Amino acid sequence: MGTLSVGSMAHGFGLAQNAMPRSTASNFAFMSHFSLAGSRRAFASVCSMQHIKARGLEGSGEKYSYPGTEVKRSQVPDEYVRFDKPWSDYKPVEYTASSVLAGPVWADNDDASTISFNRVDGKVDRVSFTGEYKIDVGTGRPLNPVGRTGMTGRGLLGRWGPNHAADPVVTRFVGGKLQFIAIKRKDGGGWAIPGGMVEAGETVSLTLKREFGEEAMDLNGKSKAEADAIMQKIDDMFAHGVEIYKGYVDDPRNTDNAWMETVAMNFHLDDSIAETITLQAGDDAGAVSWMDIVPDLKLYASHKSIIEEAAKMHDVMI
Repeated sequence: MGTLSVGSMAHGFGLAQNAMPRSTASNFAFMSHFSLAGSRRAFASVCSMQHIKARGLEGSGEKYSYPGTEVKRSQVPDEYVRFDKPWSDYKPVEYTASSVLAGPVWADNDDASTISFNRVDGKVDRVSFTGEYKIDVGTGRPLNPVGRTGMTGRGLLGRWGPNHAADPVVTRFVGGKLQFIAIKRKDGGGWAIPGGMVEAGETVSLTLKREFGEEAMDLNGKSKAEADAIMQKIDDMFAHGVEIYKGYVDDPRNTDNAWMETVAMNFHLDDSIAETITLQAGDDAGAVSWMDIVPDLKLYASHKSIIEEAAKMHDVMI
């Protein structure tokens, strides 16, 4: 596959702290700990983390529209994002996709009051990376730790509360340029990191490997022998990873009661390994390619912020 470089869109991810003008709304500093070459390091990075996409203020569709639908969120001004700010006139739109209400194995019961939140509930981890989140006393539903989104229910997300994902950032240097493997989403969301949801009872490390294999190397479309060979290669590639980010994601699918969180890991490849990879888009991806990490990257949800953190680790400023 070739190498791509795509256009610009500013966005971020994270926790809203105080109501303030848009230019500084929801900014915060976070600490992330990671292992590199057998040692423990910690770094602090101040990023522009904004609760923007979750309110429908940015995205590929019409403003305030929920992804893939004609349903529109109610508008939430910056000063009313936080739930601890009283807002008697708040009238969010209730929406849960029919595919979620149909009751697939990856979705919760529609009655949130029957669920044990802020803990591991059976095989489902309902603990948030942001800390303990509040439960609405009237509905028994969890409340988004960042704040209001203009929509209640679960939207397209299966779980009430945190929906955990894992994002593998696979990088290499080519001609002095830092590149990463990107997939093109089939839902119209554009280019993204080839990650996915952590299934019930699954470890993050397994999710990282499975999702990369399925989306970037068409694992599901291979014979057992071919799939076993691919997984061995992925095991070798992912033997040493560095945690980039763990926390809330400003995702356009988020609602007041269901939201995305992720663990993003960087797996940097030397030439001898990178040259052996055959990229092939799986069923969930429209295309897959090595992509230059450049200032005008345009990526899904908060993925650009994650890529920026990976670039910093390799002393590349974008």
